[in-house]
This record gives sequence, structure tokens and C-alpha cells, in this order.
Amino acid sequence: MSVDVGSKAPDFTLTNQDRQPVTLSQQRGKSVVLAFFPAAFSSVCTKELCTFRDSLARLNAANAQVYGISVDTFFTLKAFQEQQGLRT
Repeated sequence: MSVDVGSKAPDFTLTNQDRQPVTLSQQRGKSVVLAFFPAAFSSVCTKELCTFRDSLARLNAANAQVYGISVDTFFTLKAFQEQQGLRT
């Protein structure tokens, strides 16, 4: 199944690395980038997320909010965030 850029995603709520709920519909009016990655600390996923980190100025200028979505535990995601300097 493919998804076109700009298409609406179904609403969802997930828990972030700080154990706080994040609901997609609360971002209405902003551009949202959903970056799915399977494994924090793997070389490919680290490179992918650091590319988003390094592009934040351009993404912010476009009023875009980036969310990384992974199956890792929040403990792992918190450590990954801190080690890689990923901000919320």
C-alpha cells in the first residue's frame, strides 16, 4: 500500500519517550513528518534520524513537526534521544 505525500493519516495516540501521550490530531494546521524506524541505535536508523535532526532548521521553516515512530521501548528511545541529541 502506498501513501501519497499530503494525504491524511488516520488519527492515533502513541506514548513518547517521556511516557507522554502524543495525538496526531493535535497537530492540525501543521505539516507532520512521520518517520518510522525499526531499531534505535542501528546504523541505518541512527543515520535516518540524525538526518532529520540536522535538517530541523529547514523543517521548522516549513512549519513541519517531525515524529519518529518505533517499536522500541520508551527506555531505549529516551537513551537514543539523549545520545543523538534529538530534541522533542
